[in-house]
Amino acid sequence: MTDEELRKEVRKQRRLEKLGTNEPRCGTCGENRWQCFDQHHPADFGRDETMVLECSNCHRILSDDQKDHPAFDPDADPLLDQIGHFLLGLADMLKLILDKLIAFGHALIERAASPASGAEA
Repeated sequence: MTDEELRKEVRKQRRLEKLGTNEPRCGTCGENRWQCFDQHHPADFGRDETMVLECSNCHRILSDDQKDHPAFDPDADPLLDQIGHFLLGLADMLKLILDKLIAFGHALIERAASPASGAEA
């Protein structure tokens, strides 16, 4: 193993250790390259310590969606606020997944209608 390969492997192992898995996969889009991951706080950073793995692209979309969630209210019940923001974050993740499912369904239908699909027999 060359020095360059060794350095890359060390970087990879450190990153996988930080991510907490040897096989990261974005639950939204399926990305699985270890270099592409961030830890996302569904309830927003600072409200809850729960984190999920998302690729950088999906994480950016989800973090931007969180900017439209209700602002911090110091008079609100902290537990209800935390649960509410977590549910909003989960809904944001599900919306992304739903968009992917719809696109995949359309792609399958288009492929099925294509003469090159082998559907004609």
